[in-house]
Order: sequence, then structure tokens, then C-alpha cells
Amino acid sequence: MATQILTLVGVLVGALTSYFATSMAERAKFRREMATRWDERKLDTYIEYVTCIKEIQRAAMAAGRARDQGEDSADALSEMEASENRRSIFFETFVLLSHEKAATAAHAVNQRTWELLTVARVPSSGLAELRPIPLVEVLNLLHEAARSDLTISSSVPAR
Repeated sequence: MATQILTLVGVLVGALTSYFATSMAERAKFRREMATRWDERKLDTYIEYVTCIKEIQRAAMAAGRARDQGEDSADALSEMEASENRRSIFFETFVLLSHEKAATAAHAVNQRTWELLTVARVPSSGLAELRPIPLVEVLNLLHEAARSDLTISSSVPAR
């Protein structure tokens, strides 16, 4: 009788151990899947946001170039405004998904972008007025913060 009880206790302990081990493994797998899912979403949002910034900058420069050459800048300005509208939408997603450091860097990018937009909208401004508004430095800070948020190393591993 005692051996049967010991066997039953052993089976019960084994079953409970197996259940808890499987539960912990499944929870860990779920957490990894969720983290990966959100990291993919973050990366897509970061790329879309930065793409809009680049499009705004290109369109603003094209408008300045057109004005310098005495041409109509309406198409470039229209493209610039469309990219700004998309940037505004992506920024909201960016802030919701990103780490505080990346969101702060994106706010700085927005400031510089608005300065660029303000100058580009002035009918008399050309490239000379647009060039002193550097987006590169703030974009570099944003890239660094985004890499950190996504836990992407900024250095290439040696082979």
C-alpha cells in the first residue's frame, strides 16, 4: 500500500512539474512573440516616419530650386504638404510605440521640419534660405534612439 501511495505521489509531482514547466515555457514564448510583433510594428513606423521627413526635405528643396530658377514651385509644395500630412499621422503612432528617448528625438525632428516647412512656404525663399535648416543632426539622434529602442547594435560585428 505504501509503495502505491509513493508511486501515486511521484506521478502527481511529475504531472505538476510538467504542467508548470510547460506553462512557463508557453508564457515565455508568448512574451517573445509579442515583443517581436511590437518591434516589427515599431520598425515599420520608424521607417515610414523618417521617409516622410526625407520626402518633406526633398520637396522643400525642389521648391527652393524652382524659385531660384524662376519656375513654379506649386507641385513641389503640394508634394511637401502631402508628406507633412502623412508625417503627422505616423508621428502619433511613433509616439505611442516608441521609447521616451526616441519620442523626444522625434519631437526635435518635428521642430526642424516645421522650421523647414515655414521657410519653404514663403514665396520668396529659395535654396539659400532652406539650406541653413539642418535636419541631418536631429535625424542622426533619432536613428540612434530608434536603434537603441529596437536593441539594434550600431556597430557591425567583426567577421
